[in-house]
Amino acid sequence: MDAEARNPPLRPIARLRRALGGQAGWSGVLVQIVLLVLLVGIGYEIFANARANLQAQRIASGFGFLSNTAGFGVSQSLIPYSESDSYLRVFLVGLMNTLVVSVIGIVFASIIGLAVALGRLSPNWLLSKLSTGYVELIRNLPLLFQILFWYLAVLATLPGPRQSISIFNSVFISNRGFVMPKPIPQGSFGPLVVAIAIAIVASLCMRAYARHRLFKHGENLAIWPYVAGLLIGLPLAVAILFGAPFAFEMPELKGFNFSGGSRIVPEFVALLLALSTYTGAFIAEIVRAGIQAIPKGQMEAGASLGLTRGDALRLVIIPQALRVILPPLTNQYLNLTKNSSLAVAIGYPDLVSVFAGTALSQTGQAVEIIAMTMGVYLLSSLFTSAIMSLYGWRLNRSLGT
Repeated sequence: MDAEARNPPLRPIARLRRALGGQAGWSGVLVQIVLLVLLVGIGYEIFANARANLQAQRIASGFGFLSNTAGFGVSQSLIPYSESDSYLRVFLVGLMNTLVVSVIGIVFASIIGLAVALGRLSPNWLLSKLSTGYVELIRNLPLLFQILFWYLAVLATLPGPRQSISIFNSVFISNRGFVMPKPIPQGSFGPLVVAIAIAIVASLCMRAYARHRLFKHGENLAIWPYVAGLLIGLPLAVAILFGAPFAFEMPELKGFNFSGGSRIVPEFVALLLALSTYTGAFIAEIVRAGIQAIPKGQMEAGASLGLTRGDALRLVIIPQALRVILPPLTNQYLNLTKNSSLAVAIGYPDLVSVFAGTALSQTGQAVEIIAMTMGVYLLSSLFTSAIMSLYGWRLNRSLGT
């Protein structure tokens, strides 16, 4: 074999690396430093340009405006708020409204998605077709259209307060929202909270013991009667011993609307229904794909051990399928939180509507307000991702992978 065959000619990049010798690694670092300098320079130019434009328009920069009086009302507030409060209070009101609709929407969407996925996989022909029709219909319609449908075509057609639908003469449903008795904590509320906490901790301990008996000894313990007894009986015993933990403020019809009680505005209901049903359709497909990714022999193995179809799904199939389900499920949770910003279309007072909308138009502090709003969505997304990643780590650890 000649010398050329033993030492084939080097490619240009390889020749350059050999010529540089030990300096080849430094070339990559140099490229990254140059790229970092360029990015910093572009960022500074954007910042300087924005500051110059603000100065030209005589708009003061900074966050001092947050202490100014807002001067406008908000239709729904989970914390005390009045028109004399500051813009910082407006920010907190919008933030709480966004978080509550996102958290409740995630819970409802998860329940809907799991139920529809199991329905699609059901041997019942009618249930399977209905679940398939739901998924194909909901996920192929724009979310904004569905929000407007629930708000304009469903809730807006309800009767007015004077002709409202009454449930036990305590809950009233009208086009102004849902009005119900408002619970007011009494002196026995503290012992009730302690009793509920004890019942939850005891139930979790019983569940852990039942799982230990199942996986170590193959014994399936039915703990649900004891859990139900703890969660219902212990708070009930506290209420009997210490008295009623709540007094209820009943709503009353005065003039053309109700006064007193608690009110759920129709904008919140429409947004929650649209987000839950829309995201639930996508979650249903994710769960169905995750379950079908598990070999059918796992279900047959569960049946051979005497497990029912429901127990096999709960104890064998779904825990394994969660490893496939979690990454796309996390994306859907993030999408639901970000899609809640569409609430501005129906006037629900979320963060975008009251802070990045009304407050921005009054103050003109576009850079600060948009930056704060972007920061909220970024942090909420990172927090959700961290929680789901932690749950995935614990799941893989428990499955021994």
